[in-house]
Amino acid sequence: MNISSIRRRALAAAVVGTLVLAACGDDDDSSSETTAATATAAAASDSTAAGATTTEGATETTKGGATTTEGGSDVTSGPMKPVSGTLVGSGATSQAAAMQAWTVGFQETNPDATVQYDPVGSGGGRTAFLSGGADFAGSDAAINDEDFEESKERCGTEGAIDLPHYISPIAIAYNLPGVEGLKLTPATAAGIFAGTITKWNDAAIAADNSGVELPDTTINPVHRSDESGTTQNFTDYLHATAPDVWTEEAAQAWPDSAGGEGAQGTSGVVAAIGAGEGSVGYADASQVGELGVAQIKVGSEFVELSPEGAAKAVEVSEKTPGRSQYDVSFKLDRTTTEAGVYPITLVSYHIVCLKYDDQAKADLVKAFMGYVGSSAGQEAAAKAAGSAPMTAELMKQVATSVEQISAG
Repeated sequence: MNISSIRRRALAAAVVGTLVLAACGDDDDSSSETTAATATAAAASDSTAAGATTTEGATETTKGGATTTEGGSDVTSGPMKPVSGTLVGSGATSQAAAMQAWTVGFQETNPDATVQYDPVGSGGGRTAFLSGGADFAGSDAAINDEDFEESKERCGTEGAIDLPHYISPIAIAYNLPGVEGLKLTPATAAGIFAGTITKWNDAAIAADNSGVELPDTTINPVHRSDESGTTQNFTDYLHATAPDVWTEEAAQAWPDSAGGEGAQGTSGVVAAIGAGEGSVGYADASQVGELGVAQIKVGSEFVELSPEGAAKAVEVSEKTPGRSQYDVSFKLDRTTTEAGVYPITLVSYHIVCLKYDDQAKADLVKAFMGYVGSSAGQEAAAKAAGSAPMTAELMKQVATSVEQISAG
């Protein structure tokens, strides 16, 4: 898929995202107000969300968030009757457009259910979930060991699990009029964000972009000022691929040593890049709009950002070791040289309990997560946010985990 297609998808996502923001507060991670996601986003209200979808010769029908399969691969089903009640989620801003689409699709077959999602950022979402303020968290980083132990106080001895429902490339977005198709090697990208490369016509950038006229403009690197799973993924890429240049370990907080301009939330980063010529930053691809997007060198080739490349990045990676058999989180292989992989990829998870205190709440979480992880839910997110649908095999793994959600 070319960059123009990505931008068209991103523009559609921006429209949906605007509606999410109207319902949920600013997408700048500063909102603490939890409100119901409205069902007014026509772009997200795809008829496949609640209808029958044909996948690999099998007819898959979603009912109340559950999926059954006839004539194809076995997919575990959840509750078959519509559910009711209010489900509260909180977390990653990257999921905002997708969450609007999921809410619309889920409520079409569950009209008595309400899903509220507050896009306060990954860190805020995990805090709300662990403290009991949210039924699930959206997080651009899987739950870490410390938070997993804490989750046992909320969820019981089995703790929480990760469900990789949103896969999306992270764009290195830039504002440099007259320069299209910017190419960056990992070392050059790391130098830009570490502050050691300060001009756009630096020899390192020129070497990556032979024949391109680069301006003598000061580089303004923009980063998230809040703790963010997007930052964790991006710094993980920089450290894995260029450790001699980016010496800091991966972290959710931007290191003080790197400097640059800080901005709150995904929308804040995108706005800051757009406001200043010469600026560059990192953000979920669904929200970069008309900004330039760099190509990244993988092996011997420069790779364009694409949902397909992001999905392939997950495909070549291994699951996080030492977790519950029902936890589906990944240690992404940032240094792969396999063709077509876009390694600056974000896997945004839904963090849920395996056991809830209340049966009605468990049924509601199970139904919603079942819908989100179905082919209908994944297609709805792809159309609204340009994300990469999970592969059929990954869908089966996630469905098996969702089936384990219960009360007790």
